[in-house]
Amino acid sequence: MANTLWKERRTRKLLGSAGFSWLFDAMDVGIISFVAAALAKDWDLSAGQVGWLTSLNSLGMAFGAAAAGVLADRYGRKSILLWTLLIFSAASGLSALATGFAMLCVLRFIAGFGLGGELPVASTLVSESVPAEERGRAVVLLESFWAIGWIAAALIAYFIIPDYGWRVAFAIGAVPALYALYLRRAIEDSPRFGRVKPAPLRSRIAAVWSGEHRKSTIMLWVLWFTVVFSYYGMFLWLPTVMVIKGYSLVKSFEYVLVMTLAQLPGYFTAAYFIEKFGRRFVLVLYLAGTAASAAWFGTADSTTLLIAAGICLSFFNLGAWGGMYAYTPELYPTSVRSTGTGLAASFGRIGGIIAPLLVGFLVERGVGLSVIFGMFFVMVLIGAAAVLFLGKETKGIEIG
Repeated sequence: MANTLWKERRTRKLLGSAGFSWLFDAMDVGIISFVAAALAKDWDLSAGQVGWLTSLNSLGMAFGAAAAGVLADRYGRKSILLWTLLIFSAASGLSALATGFAMLCVLRFIAGFGLGGELPVASTLVSESVPAEERGRAVVLLESFWAIGWIAAALIAYFIIPDYGWRVAFAIGAVPALYALYLRRAIEDSPRFGRVKPAPLRSRIAAVWSGEHRKSTIMLWVLWFTVVFSYYGMFLWLPTVMVIKGYSLVKSFEYVLVMTLAQLPGYFTAAYFIEKFGRRFVLVLYLAGTAASAAWFGTADSTTLLIAAGICLSFFNLGAWGGMYAYTPELYPTSVRSTGTGLAASFGRIGGIIAPLLVGFLVERGVGLSVIFGMFFVMVLIGAAAVLFLGKETKGIEIG
């Protein structure tokens, strides 16, 4: 009994400690979406420049995910988690001092590198540190901190940016550097990693694409690409889309805050269903819900319908994210788990690079929002089909 209680406390502490780092990640990504809307007015940026700003953040995340995933299988999950946290918080704080668009783009790339590296490493650490019967739920609950971070970003945007400016919002993003000092003592490395001898990089990449894992790798790369493409294409543009629809900047921030609140029940319901019905069920259901919500949002013609569609979009899309982060590390053995997860996340970030640029390109050419969100509808359904036809269930299975 005492040993069980100790393990439960240890799991809660790990989940809370890693969760707060995830919260800060989400806050930074969320802030850039709101800052982009404010910068478009302050610096007179075109839709294409806004797309470049958000895409460079995703480009950094792509490099960061691949690098951190590879390094975490060599040097451990904890140390790489701390370094990526420091990198993104420092770059975010320095973004407040940007004197021009080019300088801000460079800093956002560096911040993205840290962000992209931290997320797959944190999910791998939690996945390897909890029992099989709690593993999926724990990782989805870890992901739920993302919603809290987005809510924090929306609150900062609503209360800070209109009165104090976007530089103060970026300065707040430097806070996680202090949190890293606590995290250094609060968490331990994965016990599974300590029992495995690190393999050479070439062997790890070959293992990810070996006959044993090739089908899962293809499925994950399609899943990650479609989910990241749709998320960053829709949510980073959401405040700007609301402005395009005729709402003021402040009113836009207010409505996006309301939509963002729906992310939390999306995570919590996914956390419940993932251990009851399995990973594939959650992913297919929530991706289908995301696709339907995207189509609805693109055609909504009143404030009520727009907010309702946005709430559903947040609910289903973020629930799908939770399922994806829980599912991915379970498909690889410990020796290549972080590498496989990092490479899938890195490939997915390519979608995060393309989507904001593509939306900016389409908006500049007068393409309607119904067509743009119809594109997201199709993309998300492709991800759902990949899981349905290529995915295997991992619920309750002990990971090697």
